[in-house]
Amino acid sequence: MSYTYYDYLDLPPGASPVQIEANYVALLERFGYGTTDAGQDMSGLVRLIHAAYETLSNIEARRRYDAELQQESAMADAELKATLDQQATATTRRVQNPPAGLRNALASVAA
Repeated sequence: MSYTYYDYLDLPPGASPVQIEANYVALLERFGYGTTDAGQDMSGLVRLIHAAYETLSNIEARRRYDAELQQESAMADAELKATLDQQATATTRRVQNPPAGLRNALASVAA
């Protein structure tokens, strides 16, 4: 699964600048960023949170990032549609011919 900067800051895509700032600060506090007891294993996540904040808090960078997400989403949708269309035409079900005894029994009931 691929995460977006919105996921790292726990935000919906239409979040306001105030929400971005509030979630950024809250996440840093939650992970104890800036304290001496913050673990090294969190440093990668904190870097991603910083990168997300830098991009989403800058209007122009956020616009470019949203355009990239939209393009990736459109490509994924097109790929999924092509795969589903291909599966729909490739799998034709064929019914077996029923045994003669069953055919005769069904014919007599239907009559």
